[in-house]
Amino acid sequence: MTLALGGSSIDGSAYTGVVRLAHRSPGWLDGLVAAWSAYGLGLFAVLMIVGWWRARRVDAATAVRALAVPVVVVLAYGVDAALKLAVREDRPCRHLRVATLEACPAPGDWSFPSNHAAIAFAAAVALFLVSRRLGAVAAVAACAMAASRVWVGVHYPHDVVAGAAVGALVALLAAAVLRRPSDALVGQVTAGRLRALLVAS
Repeated sequence: MTLALGGSSIDGSAYTGVVRLAHRSPGWLDGLVAAWSAYGLGLFAVLMIVGWWRARRVDAATAVRALAVPVVVVLAYGVDAALKLAVREDRPCRHLRVATLEACPAPGDWSFPSNHAAIAFAAAVALFLVSRRLGAVAAVAACAMAASRVWVGVHYPHDVVAGAAVGALVALLAAAVLRRPSDALVGQVTAGRLRALLVAS
């Protein structure tokens, strides 16, 4: 069942304006944005590792929150993917027939909401609960990721806004759910063989 009408009726003109701006921009800028769009999610994995490594030197509870970040990201991706299947909105590059920096995804690879934005913002919010400094870096990177997906032409602006909202909301809900059990979990893990995961030697 298709829930979405046409994404172009929401912000198609804004999307077209961004894509045209990309075509008028210097090649080095387009190359940089395209590379970030394709590979930038790797930075969030690095930030998760750094967050966990530093959290071990703070306290065990913070380390538990750091270890939960990848789980939160996977959960956000799952929720986002389920929404994609429910809405089934065509990619703007397929519906509007415009030339884009990135190859248009195949039919059936739906547009709304953006997986990249959901992953990036879930990571940013979850990391902020571990370290405000890392969370701030991740938030800037998440905004850049969301913008890049429109710039390369594979998402409408509303796709990335919705993806960001999904990722942030899932991260906040997960944090609320995990807050109480974390004390018991910390006690169990720190008393066992996995202590090194939570406490620096």
